[in-house]
Amino acid sequence: MTVTEQLSALGHILAHGDLHSLFQPIVCLSEQRIFGYEALIRGPSNSALHSPINLFAVARHGGRLSELERACRKSACEGFSALKLDGKLFLNVSPDSLLESGHQSGRTLQLLQSLGIPPSRVVIELTEQSPTEDFALLDNALHHYRAMGFSIALDDLGAGYSSLRLWSELRPDYVKIDRHFIEGIHQDSVKREFVGSILQMAKASRAEVIAEGIEQAEELAVLAEMGVNLVQGYLISRPQEQPPREVRGLLPVPASAPSTLVAGESDLSALLIAQSAVSVHTCTAEVLEAFRAQPSLNSLAILDEAQQPVGIVHRHSLADALLKPFATELHARKPISRLMSDDFLAVERSQSLQKVSRLLTSRARQRIEEDFIITLGGRYQGMGRVIDVLRQITELKIQQARHANPLTMLPGNVPIQQCLARLLQQGREAVVCYVDIDSFKPFNDLYGYAKGDEVLLSLAQSLNERVDTARDFVGHIGGDDFLLVLGSEDWRARLNRLLEDFQSRCRRFYSEEHLHAGFFTSYNRLGQRQDFPLLSLSLGVVQLRGGHAPQLDADQLAALASEAKRQAKAIPGYSLHIIDTAKLSA
Repeated sequence: MTVTEQLSALGHILAHGDLHSLFQPIVCLSEQRIFGYEALIRGPSNSALHSPINLFAVARHGGRLSELERACRKSACEGFSALKLDGKLFLNVSPDSLLESGHQSGRTLQLLQSLGIPPSRVVIELTEQSPTEDFALLDNALHHYRAMGFSIALDDLGAGYSSLRLWSELRPDYVKIDRHFIEGIHQDSVKREFVGSILQMAKASRAEVIAEGIEQAEELAVLAEMGVNLVQGYLISRPQEQPPREVRGLLPVPASAPSTLVAGESDLSALLIAQSAVSVHTCTAEVLEAFRAQPSLNSLAILDEAQQPVGIVHRHSLADALLKPFATELHARKPISRLMSDDFLAVERSQSLQKVSRLLTSRARQRIEEDFIITLGGRYQGMGRVIDVLRQITELKIQQARHANPLTMLPGNVPIQQCLARLLQQGREAVVCYVDIDSFKPFNDLYGYAKGDEVLLSLAQSLNERVDTARDFVGHIGGDDFLLVLGSEDWRARLNRLLEDFQSRCRRFYSEEHLHAGFFTSYNRLGQRQDFPLLSLSLGVVQLRGGHAPQLDADQLAALASEAKRQAKAIPGYSLHIIDTAKLSA
C-alpha cells in the first residue's frame, strides 16, 4: 500500500470504528486471581493495518494519533464493560498523544462514566515509542489523570529511550518490565540481577512490578521466587476477545506451589475430608438425594471430565433454589451445572494453613458452613471445612501469641519488650514510635473484619517499607497498634512518607460514596450512629537520647510511647506528637 492508501484506510477505520479489542489477563500470584486485563487493539483482519505497529505508525505519520487512541480507548472500554470483566483495565496510551496540542483531557472519564466503570479500576499504561523530552508537560497531563482517580503504569521498562527517567519523574503506580529481560531469565544471571534491581527500586518508589512476556514455566518459577507478584504472558494466556475469567488452569502447577514452608506452618493434609464429588452432568435429583442421605453434608464439589473442580453446590443454596414454586420439578432432571456456583475456593493441598485462612477471610461471601475444595495438581482430592481451619488457626495463635502476631506475622509483645530492653542496654539514640489507626473500630464494624484485616496488613507492609532492617525494628502490639524503633537520622522523613503512603493505600478500602464524602457513618462505643472521618494515623514518638537510657526501663519507655500516642490521638486527622527524653529530666 502507498502512503496515501494507508492514510485512506486509516480514515475509513476511524470513520467506521473498525477496531477490535483483545484482552490479556494479568495474574496476581499471591492471591491466585486475575488482577486485571490489558486491552490490545487490532485493525480489520483483512487490512494491512491489522497489526497495531502499522496502525499506529500510520496514525503518527498522518497526525491522527490522538484520534486513533481515543477510538482505541472507546473500543477497549466498551468491550471491557460488555464482557463484565472483573479487576482493573489497563489502557495503552502513548506519551506523544498526551503532548499533542489537540489533546483534550476528560474524555476518557466521560466515556467510563457512561459505561458505569469507576476510574479507580482503570490504569493508564504509557507505551513509549519515541523520545520524550517535555517531562514537565507530560507530568502535568498525568496529574489530571491521577486527580480523576486513574492509576498510572509505565510499559516496557528498560526498553524505551528514557524509561528510567520517566519512572523517576512520573512515579507510576505500576512498572512493566520489558520482555527482553524476562525471556530466558532462568538461564541468565545478568537478567536476574536487573529484575532484582527493579524490584528494589519499585519498593523504594512504592510501585508494583508486572512481568510481561512470560512464555516458559521456568521463567515464571524464577520470577515468583524472586518476589514478582503480577505476571502476564503467552504462558498464562494469549490476548483474546473472550479472555479467561478465573486463574484456575492458567498457571503451571509448580509455579503456584509454595517453594518453602515457614516454621510452624503445615499443609492441608490434616484438614482433608475424603468426600466424593459429582460430575458436572449429574442430574439435580441425584445431588438432592445425596444431601438427604447425608445430613452432615454441607457442600459437594462439581468436577469436569479431567476431575478438576468447576463448581460447588451448597446445601443451603440448593434448598433456597428449590423452594420456589415448581422448581424441583423444573430442575430435577437437569444437570447440576445449572444450579452450581462457580464462586468457590479451591486450594492446593500443599498450601499453608495460614494462607488458606487469609484467603477465606478475604472472601466477602464465604460462609462458615460452606466448605472449600482441596486439590493436588489441580485435580480434586477432597473437601475442607472452614470451621476446622478456624479451629487450627486459633490453636496456632495461642501457641505463637508470645512470639509473633498471627495476622501480620510481625514480632509480638515479647520480642517488642526484648527490643526495648536491648535498646536501653546499648544506650543508643533512637526514636520509639507508637502507631495507631484512627476510626479503625467503627470502620471494622461497618466494612467487616476481613476488610479490617486488609487494612492492618496494608499498614504492616507500609511499616516494613519504612524501616532499615539492619538497624530498625517493627512490631505489632495487637489490633491496630504497632511499634517502630528507628535508629536512622532521617526518621522524620520516614514517618512523613508513612503517613502519605497509608493515606494513598487506604483509598481502595472505602466505597466510592464514603471516599467522595470524606467520612462514613457507623456506631460509636455507646451504640449511637455517628459520622467518623476516614482512616488516619496517630504517631506517638519518644525521642530517646543516649544519655537518658539508664534512667528508664523497657516498661517505662513503652509507657512513654503510649502517652505520646494518646496525645497524638487528641489531634484530629493525621498527627504526630513527640516526647523528648532530654526534656523529661530538665
